[in-house]
Amino acid sequence: MATKVEQRTYEDALSWLRDHGFDLTEAPGTQGRVFLRKYNCSAAIQKDGRDGDGVKIFAFPGYLIGGEISKLVNKGYQQVLKTSKTEIAATADHLKSLHQFSEELKEALALPSLYNESLGTVSESYHYDRIKDRDKPDAQRPKRPWEKAGAGSVAPVKAKKNRA
Repeated sequence: MATKVEQRTYEDALSWLRDHGFDLTEAPGTQGRVFLRKYNCSAAIQKDGRDGDGVKIFAFPGYLIGGEISKLVNKGYQQVLKTSKTEIAATADHLKSLHQFSEELKEALALPSLYNESLGTVSESYHYDRIKDRDKPDAQRPKRPWEKAGAGSVAPVKAKKNRA
């Protein structure tokens, strides 16, 4: 059964975050926008413009790399933390910190905690190499390595007859 969650005001959310050990930094040149930091992760929230009293996420949670909030990208074989300058492999410690930070942020903003997100860290984007370009017509798709390597170079194997 669905329950209605009380929305927190901007000031209530800031108070909750301060009480639970988040570092808050006012965004330069703007009013009503705050950067949050904890567990070497960061995000930004701001006053919700629709009703003026609410709060919404401006920059989604990411691990801090070189002072920049990274984005978690799932490449199928590896999750990576990507910034505008670099890309590093995400370790279990990175993912644990990011997951804990995200869950506490949801609690602070009185956002629902969804089942699939509660199981673990959810990536911001997914880039699986085997499905890349599948949406293009066959003629426009680049050849895969197994398609390039002499398609007719391997002779078919004849099945042996079993004599019982």
